Order: sequence, then structure tokens, then C-alpha cells
Amino acid sequence: MLIRPRPCGARPLRPGAVLATAFLAVSPLALAWSLALPRPAAAQGESRSNEESRPKGFKVLLDRVTHRGREVVGIYGLVAEPAQPGMWRVQVWEELDDRVTVATDKIGCSVTAPLRITGSSRRLIIRELNPGGVITPANRLDHLMWWAVCVPEQAGRDPASLGPVARQLGYSGFLPEREQVVLGPGR
Repeated sequence: MLIRPRPCGARPLRPGAVLATAFLAVSPLALAWSLALPRPAAAQGESRSNEESRPKGFKVLLDRVTHRGREVVGIYGLVAEPAQPGMWRVQVWEELDDRVTVATDKIGCSVTAPLRITGSSRRLIIRELNPGGVITPANRLDHLMWWAVCVPEQAGRDPASLGPVARQLGYSGFLPEREQVVLGPGR
């Protein structure tokens, strides 16, 4: 058995005790340092909100709280497609708590083929719509956009309540809703 001499009254230091002692010594210093530093503008309420950053002509279509935070979706910048009557190009603004994305979609207002074309550089999504038909969580945003572009005076209204308006405009409410995904070139 190996006998090690111990200094008088001293105990060996345990790693946990050293860490706790260091934390207690640094805590007041860290607190003072954090109080001395300027806070970010967002914490002080001085930053511009996303609402102030929205472009001119912006229409809010969807404002809800999701698992990702507050989500606001809207449109602006409608431009008619000259080569395709009844087709509109629109900027879609999706705003989350920490970021904003802007995409360009196309909306078709034809009585025989209402649709929304969306997607990214990797895939194109073509959704054939049924104005005046059944509205579900899966197609609600498509219909909100369609109504805002094709019948602007109905923008922001619940599309499930617009069946009679759709029939007055010539839409049967019985068109099949379909989605086609066209893949773009891979990387």
C-alpha cells in the first residue's frame, strides 16, 4: 500500500468543486459585463418590425401562429402576363419571426382552368383549383391567393364562404382539384 503524505488541513480538490468555485467567482463579473454592454436593437424595441418592411400594395392573406412562430403570408406586385390572358404574376411574401422569403407565383383566373403555379428552381408545382368548392387546410392558401388575385374585392375573406360568389362568376364548384409536380434539373 502506498502512503501519500497530506498537507495539514487541506483536502484534495474535486473537479466539480473547482468548477463551482470558478462559476461563483465569474458570475458577478459576467452579470456586470452583460449589463454594461449595449443590448441589441430588437431587445430594446427599436428595430423596424416586419410590418414596417412590407412593400407597398401588400395584402395580408394569412396570419397565424404555428410551431415555427408567427407566420404571415401576403401578396403584392400583381402583373398581368401579356402572352397569357387571365394569367397573373404575383410576389408571395412569407414572413416568420426570424426571416422573410419572397417568391414569384402565377395565378390563372380562367373559368375552365383556375390554377396556382408555385415552386422553386428544383421543382414546379401546378395546382388546379376549384373556386367555390371544398376548402381544406391543404388548399386554403391556394384559394386565398386565387381570390385575392382574380377577385380582389374578396381578398382576405374565408374562401369556404365564397361558393355563391364563385357561382355568380361562372365557376361551377365541381372542378377536380389536382397537383402536378414537375422536377427541374438536379445539381
